[in-house]
Amino acid sequence: MALKPGDQFPEGVVFQYIPYAEESSAITACGIPINYNASKEWADKKVVLFSVPGAFTPTCSVNHMPGYIKSLPQLRAKGVQVVAVVASNDPYVMSAWGKANQVKGEDILFLSDPEAKFSSSIGWANNGRTGRYAIIIDHGKVTYAQVETERGVVKGSGADAVLAHL
Repeated sequence: MALKPGDQFPEGVVFQYIPYAEESSAITACGIPINYNASKEWADKKVVLFSVPGAFTPTCSVNHMPGYIKSLPQLRAKGVQVVAVVASNDPYVMSAWGKANQVKGEDILFLSDPEAKFSSSIGWANNGRTGRYAIIIDHGKVTYAQVETERGVVKGSGADAVLAHL
């Protein structure tokens, strides 16, 4: 049951992440993973959630993530309060990927979807890994949802496509 515009974002969606902290901002430093209740946190916000098959992988690191980093000011100007990336990697890897991309604070949340549980629930996972997709959530309602069907392709899930639908 893939998400589509008009759907409510599902209840009970909980990811894991390591909140950014200045004292553990070095890539060699680790924070403590905590649960992030996306359903609750995003119920009254405008959110862009994009998913990648794996942190540090070529398409994700070269073609997908940079567009969102570059587009943060435009996303904020369109009222987006939260930008989050999710992958099935553990929270330590996601935290390190954020640091490797020099993302500080809460500019982009690097969330872990262990065993691709959420992505599987919406039919957008493959062999236990998250798929490549983007979802816009506006106060709990999905206004855009696009999954990539070609391997290594970033079209409908990229920052430009998302910006065009805000």
